[in-house]
Amino acid sequence: MAVEQEIERADRHRAAARPSARKRRPDGEERRCGWCRSVLPAQESVGRPRLYCGQACRQRAYEQRSATAKAGLSADVVLVTRTELDGLQDRLYQLRCAIEDVQTLLTEKPTKAELERSLAELVRSTGRLDRLWLNGKAAG
Repeated sequence: MAVEQEIERADRHRAAARPSARKRRPDGEERRCGWCRSVLPAQESVGRPRLYCGQACRQRAYEQRSATAKAGLSADVVLVTRTELDGLQDRLYQLRCAIEDVQTLLTEKPTKAELERSLAELVRSTGRLDRLWLNGKAAG
């Protein structure tokens, strides 16, 4: 009987030690690295939650914090290149135009094909805006 209990205890221990699916925060979102924004693995131990996926990301974040402090900038300042800002503004303008086109079409009793075409254009214009992450990779 003791052997069976020991085997059962070992099985429970192995099951608890197995990497589980990615942990989500209480609000339902996955935890991401504070530097590269990659999804962090599930935390298997107690203690403070991880902020970075590895030492390299931790070091880059430290370097960025040091540089912004030396420059006298606050921690919530985001620096982007003119090219990145122009690209983002162009994408947002395309999205606004696509939304206006759909709104106009809806006032004109569109056919199903026209509505499908217009909505497909709206989805296309969003591009990868849902995946846009502002991070420190390009800075510094």
